[in-house]
Amino acid sequence: MSDTAPSLEALLARHVPTDAKEREDLERMRTFAAALAQPFSRSQTPAHFTGSAVVVNPTGTRVVLVHHGKLKRWLQPGGHAEAVDGGRMDATALREAREETGCQVRLHPSAPQPLDVDVHTIPARKDEPEHLHLDVRYLVVVVDPDTLAHDPAESLGAQWMGWDEALTHADEAPLRRMLEKARTAVGAD
Repeated sequence: MSDTAPSLEALLARHVPTDAKEREDLERMRTFAAALAQPFSRSQTPAHFTGSAVVVNPTGTRVVLVHHGKLKRWLQPGGHAEAVDGGRMDATALREAREETGCQVRLHPSAPQPLDVDVHTIPARKDEPEHLHLDVRYLVVVVDPDTLAHDPAESLGAQWMGWDEALTHADEAPLRRMLEKARTAVGAD
């Protein structure tokens, strides 16, 4: 077990899931957190932890989605943990949000941390077998919305959207659940 696993296990222990899928995913994540020697390493198969962020403007009226290059879907910014994150999932989510939006971000001051958790399958590619991403998700606020910048190395695009528009791009239940949680947390219902 890695040195970071106890803090990961504590983080997962305090999360409160909101539906059956999230409950099941949380239990799977707790099992992996206890069992994986290096839970943040991409070399861990069949699964490793990732971090992502729902990025909102300061008033909570708009959200950023990025068009994922490999999956060809609109999603929240997110990705693999790196050594610089120090085993902290919030650090991973913040770093990924900065990289994929070009914006300075901070954790939302009153949202649950994490906001949401999800286990999803990543299809096999020529250099990687099929595996699971154990995604820990946070709500973050951008400092200056006008600094949104698309980095072609990160995605096919990044765009501010209203909540209803973002939800039309949410093509699976866990993504809709996470966006609805974020919308409620910022009071944009």
